[in-house]
Amino acid sequence: MKIQPVEKEQAGPARELFEQMEKKRGKVLNFFRVMAHKPEALTHFANFYGSLWAKGELSPKLKEIAYLRTSILNGCEY
Repeated sequence: MKIQPVEKEQAGPARELFEQMEKKRGKVLNFFRVMAHKPEALTHFANFYGSLWAKGELSPKLKEIAYLRTSILNGCEY
């Protein structure tokens, strides 16, 4: 089963967050667009992501290792 990413026009409560992401990064990553199916979860995760990952607390290499390891542990294709 494939979960389709939410388009900004259908984002409802997540639309404002989408607009902030577009302003900051130029686009909304598909990961966040899929999470928009659960706007409350998206909001909490975006706050976590912004405070830990995006602000440079970890090096890009360490971030990539974390992404890969999480994907492997969850049996996901990355």
